[in-house]
Amino acid sequence: MPEDPEWIDEADWRTVVRSVPIVSVDLVVNHDGGVVLGRRTNDPGKGEWFVPGGRVRKGERLEGAVHRVAADELGVEVEIERQLGVAQQIWDTSEFPDIESKHHVPVAYVVSVDTDSFDPDDQHDALQVFEPPFDAIDLHPFVERYLREAGLLHPKD
Repeated sequence: MPEDPEWIDEADWRTVVRSVPIVSVDLVVNHDGGVVLGRRTNDPGKGEWFVPGGRVRKGERLEGAVHRVAADELGVEVEIERQLGVAQQIWDTSEFPDIESKHHVPVAYVVSVDTDSFDPDDQHDALQVFEPPFDAIDLHPFVERYLREAGLLHPKD
C-alpha cells in the first residue's frame, strides 16, 4: 500500500467509482498563448488530449487541490487566475472493465504557469502546449467546453 495517507485501496475505489459522483478539479493551464494538455494513458479518456485534473481529497480546499494536481500531474506550480465553474462529466467507461461508467463533478479553474519544463505523471504519456484555434487536435467535448468558457475557443471555431 502506498505511503500516501489519502490513498484509497482498489476495492474501496471500485466501490466509489461504481456508486457515487467524484468531486474533482480540472485545470485549463495557460502557457505562452496556448493551453497545456496531457495525453491520457488510463481510462476514462485513454488516448485523449485532456486537461490535467484529479479528485478532491476529504478536507482539502478546492484551491489546494488545484495546486496539488498541478504539482502531481505536471510537476509545476501554478497561479490560479479564476474559477470557471462546475461541470458534469459522465464517461461511458471507467478504469474497471466491469464498471461501465464513471461520473465526475469537476470544478474547473483557469491557471497559468511560467515554465517550459513539465514532468508528466504516469497518467500521461505526453504533455503539449496547443494554441488557438486548436486545429492540430480533435478536441474532446469536455475540453472544448472548458476552452469556450475560458474564452479561448469562439462559437465560430
